[in-house]
Amino acid sequence: MNTTVTFRMMDVNDIDQVVGIEQLSFSTPWSKEAFVNELTQNQFSKYVVMEENDVIIGYCGLWVIIDEGHITNVAILPSHRGQGLGEKLMRKVMELSMEFGARTLTLEVRVSNHVAQSLYKKLGFEAGGLRRNYYTDSQEDALVMWVKL
Repeated sequence: MNTTVTFRMMDVNDIDQVVGIEQLSFSTPWSKEAFVNELTQNQFSKYVVMEENDVIIGYCGLWVIIDEGHITNVAILPSHRGQGLGEKLMRKVMELSMEFGARTLTLEVRVSNHVAQSLYKKLGFEAGGLRRNYYTDSQEDALVMWVKL
């Protein structure tokens, strides 16, 4: 199995592939229009794609406002999960966040998503609070996690 992956900044030509991953990953996926808006209208957003053999297998969205980074969404193709690729993607995004001037990074994760929480803890994130009924599909709470970069 070739696990050599590359990273680059996402552009509008990548949206269809990213939306495909989004739809396979989330019960309430972002729309194509939402990604277009993020890339063309939101001055704070930065999106990274992870590729294997020129195919996008994962992505992560990030907003950097002054010195704070906020991860908006992150996903790996279901067929590529469990191979350490999420960790590689998160480490790359943490590195880029610092290059973009962020000194802290935050994200929300479903309270039931123990796999993701375990990864974030491994990367130094700590629980910082709870957002009640954060997820509109299930009214599930979100755990807010933070890390100093």
